[in-house]
Amino acid sequence: MNTPVAGAPRVTTTLPTPGPLLTRGGWSAFLVALLTVCAVAPTLNLLVPTGSALHLSDYAVALCAKIMCYAICALAMDLIWGYTGILSLGHGLFFALGGYAMGMYLMRQIGLDGNYKSLLPDFMVFLDWKTLPWHWTFSDSFIATLLLIVLVPGVVALVFGYFAFRSRIKGVYFSIITQALTFAAMLLFFRNETGFGGNNGFTDFKRILNLPLATPLMRMTLFVLTGLTLLGFYLFARWLMASKFGRVLQAIRDAETRVMFCGYSPLGYKLTIWTISAVMCGVAGALYVPQVGIINPSEMSPANSIEIAIWAAVGGRATLIGPVVGAFIVNGAKSWLTVVYPEFWLYFLGALFIGVTLFLPQGVVGLVKKVRGGKA
Repeated sequence: MNTPVAGAPRVTTTLPTPGPLLTRGGWSAFLVALLTVCAVAPTLNLLVPTGSALHLSDYAVALCAKIMCYAICALAMDLIWGYTGILSLGHGLFFALGGYAMGMYLMRQIGLDGNYKSLLPDFMVFLDWKTLPWHWTFSDSFIATLLLIVLVPGVVALVFGYFAFRSRIKGVYFSIITQALTFAAMLLFFRNETGFGGNNGFTDFKRILNLPLATPLMRMTLFVLTGLTLLGFYLFARWLMASKFGRVLQAIRDAETRVMFCGYSPLGYKLTIWTISAVMCGVAGALYVPQVGIINPSEMSPANSIEIAIWAAVGGRATLIGPVVGAFIVNGAKSWLTVVYPEFWLYFLGALFIGVTLFLPQGVVGLVKKVRGGKA
């Protein structure tokens, strides 16, 4: 990836030696999280009696699974904002694209069990469609769906990022353009003629891989799969940021012009991490849809993309674990406040973001490190 810039002076640089993937304490925390996802949570939900104080309710399982999907998005945001200095306000688009790819497959899995007893999705029958649109061609194949979950967000990000980074659009201008992109996509998906369900989107899912969705075992299977995906992406991000590639990204964040003078072309690095980040959000969206049971254009709203940035800021940018923590803190508070004080939730979210920006620039993880005397 270290492609020299044409005409740039040849300067020899030595990047810092990458440290270990995880410290002993980090591996311990990772193993605890792995054990919790794969053993403790399933046991408390499936085997512990409902009346027991140790029983993990289906609501708690669904909430934790949803937040883990959000945590993947926050982790993806940290890769581009925390480590590369690129603030995106449009990552909700990639999340929704992955969700729509999975939603199309789930709609085809309904088969003749829909309200109109037709092989076409109910909304198409209601709109008097006679055949499936061309972009639904491979929606009945699970393998093709898995490919689309990766390819659609990845290709959209690659094309958009290439023109944006090649034009050297930076800072607030780049953030505004990404916000405009997701808003335009939301307006497009709201239209019935696009074949994505209009403002109602996709819902009423019944099966995945011909197995019923509405069972405790399937719910816990998706929970475990989501947790393992989050942990896998976290380890991948740790490895990537500790590599030479990650060190160059951080150099681009801190002094892009100097990186160019050292013979590196920032375009390839920025475009690669931007595409990886988009794919991570697409995978998160695909895991989110079968567990929540709906996907519609509101997932592309600029407000959702802004929330992703808030999770990263609250937890602590350029820490990897911080955005994950931030996603759990913000969405846990949101789940509680929208029930107890629904009219004050948005005020709390705004105050939280302002407070973190002013008083906790390093986020919650930075505060913990400061209290512990700077120990990792």
